Amino acid sequence: MSKGLIKRVGGAERKYVEEVLATDFANSKNCGILARFEKAFAQKFDVKYAVAHTNGTATLHSALYAAGVRAGDEVITTPLTMSATCMSILQADAVPVFADVVEDTFQIDPRSIERIITPRTKAIMPVALYGLSPEMDEIMEIARKHNLVVIEDAAQCFLGKYKGRTVGSIGHFSSFSLQSTKHMTAGEGGLVCTNDADAADLVRRFSVLGYGSVSRAKGIITKDDIQNPNYERHVQMGYNYRMPELCAAVALGQLEHLEELVERRMDVAALFLDAIGDCSWLRPQATPAHCVNSYWAFTARLVSSDIKWTEFRKKFMESGGDGIYAAWMLSYLEPMFRKATLDFAGKEKVIEATHKGTLQTYEKGLCPVAEKIQPQILAFKTNYWDWDRALAQAEILKKTIEQLT
Repeated sequence: MSKGLIKRVGGAERKYVEEVLATDFANSKNCGILARFEKAFAQKFDVKYAVAHTNGTATLHSALYAAGVRAGDEVITTPLTMSATCMSILQADAVPVFADVVEDTFQIDPRSIERIITPRTKAIMPVALYGLSPEMDEIMEIARKHNLVVIEDAAQCFLGKYKGRTVGSIGHFSSFSLQSTKHMTAGEGGLVCTNDADAADLVRRFSVLGYGSVSRAKGIITKDDIQNPNYERHVQMGYNYRMPELCAAVALGQLEHLEELVERRMDVAALFLDAIGDCSWLRPQATPAHCVNSYWAFTARLVSSDIKWTEFRKKFMESGGDGIYAAWMLSYLEPMFRKATLDFAGKEKVIEATHKGTLQTYEKGLCPVAEKIQPQILAFKTNYWDWDRALAQAEILKKTIEQLT
């Protein structure tokens, strides 16, 4: 196990930021740091192309566009994740359709996916929740069988593995987030990865206002372009999603010690797992033997009928614990999805016009397994760069279990 203090932000990040600042942000002095970062990220994650974005929701929107998802199409995803996943589907004027999850791994259930496919289904968006991969072989086979596109939401899973393959390299597209809590960060940012050259071009243009002269290998327009009065700029719809050079500089530095950052989280998770020991009423997220969990968070289910979730958290914090995070409310149970207040900012009109009442009903009972486990999940931080702090938190967890047993 790694020991001691890890610097989350080190010398490389500062060096690359200085490179960008030295250009005075003049395009004529551009140091190409964005392109360098994208190339290095693609190599690290075993994909051909990586296109950097402003954040990990914009990435999903771009991937959906490049996948051919259009107004009224259905996209299957999990309700047990951060809401940006389903909101990106709505952003694409598409319809989020929710599959249930597997009880012990918390991941989207391939059997549930197959049951809810309709002629309108266009894509599947599985989420590598808390650092663990879903069963990607089964999902890819379902996609092949039904001619669907798979977009991996790998925001919480950096350098995780599935049957020896890097998570994010298996689907037709993948999306990563560089938000501040993630394994690596640029403060904010994200990437779309793909092995399809034409799709990478579509992603790039969608993220740079639809400019025709940008491509998978070219992230900005040139002076020769914009100083030509006959230049036809916008060849497709697009948004201003391009990652700033300063964020790319930080991200490139982070990438150079990503293994260290991920290993620390995995080591902290091992401490928590050991602290739980053979406790029968705390059940850690199950990691199949063919997966490597990168542990964005360490999670366990509180299955005791005698101990309340809030009671456990209170006892943990009274003993010096840093706090425990709850799992997100299931997406379809959030207020914006309720019939009485259905508010998709105009997107509901697309859904109503396309489906005429045949839409999946967003209410309790839709995904029974997800509804069962969501209120049981305890999520513990793993981003302890001070090893002594991690040891102390694991000991506090052990003490809390002993007090409540």
